Formats: sequence, structure tokens, C-alpha cells
Amino acid sequence: MKKLVVMSFSSVPKVILDTDPGGDDIFAFLWLQSLAKQGLVEIIAVTTTAGNVSAQKTFSSACQILELGGFAQIEVGRGMTLDGELAENAAHIHGSDGMGNLSNTLPRPAREYETARNADEVLIDQLNALPGEITLIAIGPLTNLAAAEKKSPGILQKAREIVIMGGAFFCPGNVTPQAEFNIWFDPEAAKVVLNSRTDLVILPLDVTRHLILTREMAGAIAQINPHSNLAKLIVNLSEFMIKTALSHRETSGISGFLVHDAATLSYLFYPELLMLRRSKVWVETRGEWTRGQTTIDQRNGAKQRANAWVALQVDQTKFFTSFIEDLKRLMDVLT
Repeated sequence: MKKLVVMSFSSVPKVILDTDPGGDDIFAFLWLQSLAKQGLVEIIAVTTTAGNVSAQKTFSSACQILELGGFAQIEVGRGMTLDGELAENAAHIHGSDGMGNLSNTLPRPAREYETARNADEVLIDQLNALPGEITLIAIGPLTNLAAAEKKSPGILQKAREIVIMGGAFFCPGNVTPQAEFNIWFDPEAAKVVLNSRTDLVILPLDVTRHLILTREMAGAIAQINPHSNLAKLIVNLSEFMIKTALSHRETSGISGFLVHDAATLSYLFYPELLMLRRSKVWVETRGEWTRGQTTIDQRNGAKQRANAWVALQVDQTKFFTSFIEDLKRLMDVLT
């Protein structure tokens, strides 16, 4: 008979979420908070980056989502303000605030961007304090991770694991014909991270394009506590994201939207849902038409040393079974 092993607190995975909220980021963020409420993960910090919207707005949104989920005590590191802030962000997909223009329906964040620590400093300090213990979940452009690596060479080696939502390999991009948004936004940063270690985990568009959250799914989550701020956010944000997803033909006419970033959490907590392939991944940083493109060498010959595991298949039915039930548990615990 096998002895029952009770998980101690020290065995609970520790994570830092690096994010640029973003509708799909927010749903991944809520899933992470549900798992933390269940005692399955410890959130060490959150770092924000410019991407879907400006660095100031992603910082503010992250603070609001943490407070909404009951994690207001967690530190949020601020991303760098880019020179001139890229005009080509994704506000047309996610709203001017990254939250479907719903940020004003939530309490104002208690923290200010101007007084927060820089994201790269938070990453360096936490990885030095807990070497080999922290998993970095990167669901935005890789600007912060690259900045930390440049400031403190070798620091990313101190992470237990780095899990990235980004790239497109055997499917079209979503911002250019070749490139996925997170990698395209800062391909130079992606190159730094890809060169930092040999065991990166990458969840690309090849799998995330199968993860369509429908109106009915969102409603099933919200009905647990339909009058709460969280339920209203889930329903209204979903409606906003469905509208933009349909207008950009992202879901083949299905009334839903893609929760790209949530794929990272399925890898960490429901790994049986994914099939991954060992690969050497490159990113194009200079091409006029291919900037931000990620590639895998498939030639019939000896390869350079691989640097990543790339997910290429996902069981979307079982993915949403777990995703929906976990978010229901978050709704229930916050009642």
C-alpha cells in the first residue's frame, strides 16, 4: 500500500507572472489566482510590461486584478516606458486600457506606477533570493526578462523554469503574416531570452488558436456569483473580446475569443493536455517582412543544441473543463 504524502507548503510551486494585461492575460491571471487560493501555487510577484497597451496601463490593470482576487499584498513591478510608446500596440483588440475599457468599473488601484520598483529589479532580487525555486510565466513581450538578463548576466538561469506564451511555427502570425504579437513587439528581447538557457517552454499560436472561450463558458463561470464585480468583469470583458475577435476573424465565426495566455498554466498544472516537441528555436530580428518570426530547424541533419520545448498539440476540451471549474472555484471563494 502506498503511503499518502501530504504536500507541504515548501513543495508548492512559486511563480512570478510577467504580463501585459490584455483580455486573455486577465483570464490567465484569474486562473493563477484561483490556483493560489486552492493552495496549489504561491505567487511571489507580478511584473508588468508594455505590450497590449502602455506600461502605465498594464501596471494599473495588474494591480486592479490582484486586488479583485484578494491578492493586494503582492508586489507589482513596473515595466519600462518605451521611447515614444509603440503606436502599434493591441488596444484595438483589448480596449484602450487593455481591459475592454472596463477599468473604471473597478476600484482604483492603491499603488502608483511612479513609486513602484522596476520590473527587472524585482526579477533579479527574487531570483537571487530563491535560486532554483521560481517559475517565470511570461505572457507578454519579453522586455523585462531580457532587461534582467542584460543587467545581471545569468540571472535567468536561476529560475526553476521559464514558460512563455509566444511565437508561431506551423501557422500564420497574428500581427504580421509570420509573427506572433509578443515576440514581434520586442524580438531583440526574445532573442536574449532564447539564448539564456536550453529548457525554455514555449506555448505558441499553434496551440493557443484552439483555445476559444465562448459566451456560454463565460456565463457558466459568472453564474456562481452573478452580482459580484468579478462576475461582471468576466461577462463584460468576454463580450468586448468576442466582438473584436469576430471582427478580426480570429475564431472562424465562433462567438468566442482566444485565451492564448492561459495555455501557460495548463502546461504547469495540467501537463497531460499538451504534446511538446524538443526544438532549437530562433527569432528573426531584422527582416523587413519577417521581423519577429520564430522558426524551428526541420532539415534532415544534425542540429545545434536545442533550447526549448515547443507545444504543438492541445486537448482543448479537457483544457476548458479544468479552466472553467477552477475559475468557478475562485468565484465561489470570493463570495
